[in-house]
Amino acid sequence: MLFAHPDLLFLLVLFGHIGGSIVAFGPTFAFPFLGSAGGREPQHANFAVRMTELISRRLVGPVALWVGLTGVILVFLARRDFTELWLGLAIVLYVVALLVSIFLAGSNARRLIEATSSPPPMAEQAPAAGSPGHTGPPPQIAPLVATARRYGTILTLLLVAIVLLMVFKPVLA
Repeated sequence: MLFAHPDLLFLLVLFGHIGGSIVAFGPTFAFPFLGSAGGREPQHANFAVRMTELISRRLVGPVALWVGLTGVILVFLARRDFTELWLGLAIVLYVVALLVSIFLAGSNARRLIEATSSPPPMAEQAPAAGSPGHTGPPPQIAPLVATARRYGTILTLLLVAIVLLMVFKPVLA
């Protein structure tokens, strides 16, 4: 059997790199839907946050490291130069994304899990007849959710920028 590229090892590593990218980062595009569903049904908010964190920790994180490893191997197999604009910038963005994910987004997710792990405290006084009872989540949750959204947006933009760099490979003319 003949292949379009003469180096079978390169093709196998490229397959692992692209496949790993799909497996690692594809699920992250569903996270906003999980968060939104948890926000609409506060009794399920903790489950939504726990699922997002579990997928991040057990799937996205480890496979993202695989993507980085196979990317470095591809650079050597293709005899590319790490100083090429698109490649160097993509690597820097990848490292930034890993650091944001591990140290900022992950930490915030753990705080959000803790904050949603128990029902909100009961009011000392029952609400007056006809007035609504507790109408929303505890006040400490809103800033954590806003921070999670912000980190999610940043990570998504970094991922899209990396993919654009990998596809278009811009150079300084």
